Amino acid sequence: MQRTAINPWNWSVGLGFDQAQLVEGRRRELICSAQDSVDGDGNSQHPGDLAAQLRLALDNLEAVLDSADMTVADVVRLNIYTTDVAGLLPHFGILAERFGGSPDRFASSVLGVASLAGPDLLVALEATAMD
Repeated sequence: MQRTAINPWNWSVGLGFDQAQLVEGRRRELICSAQDSVDGDGNSQHPGDLAAQLRLALDNLEAVLDSADMTVADVVRLNIYTTDVAGLLPHFGILAERFGGSPDRFASSVLGVASLAGPDLLVALEATAMD
């Protein structure tokens, strides 16, 4: 698979994502349901702690990717849903930590929502991965 970053403007590159990803010669596509801060039984974790919820949502996303023999390096799109956009932005470095080992970035949107699936949930990650 060949990935080409499409960035008519470069401001997003410094934040760790591209305006678009051109994917050619792909083999598999994994469309993930939104992953959030829940344990293996679906119980929400870390109420009120956006950073901890983001880390657990990333752990859960990585578990889904791993189950398909993929890694964060295969993510071409990551949508971030949050009930607190202003509260999320200071924790964007957590995403950079997880995805920083990959030379490729992903296309992304940050979306503010009124609520998520559980009353204690603050952030959810929806990904598409390809290899």
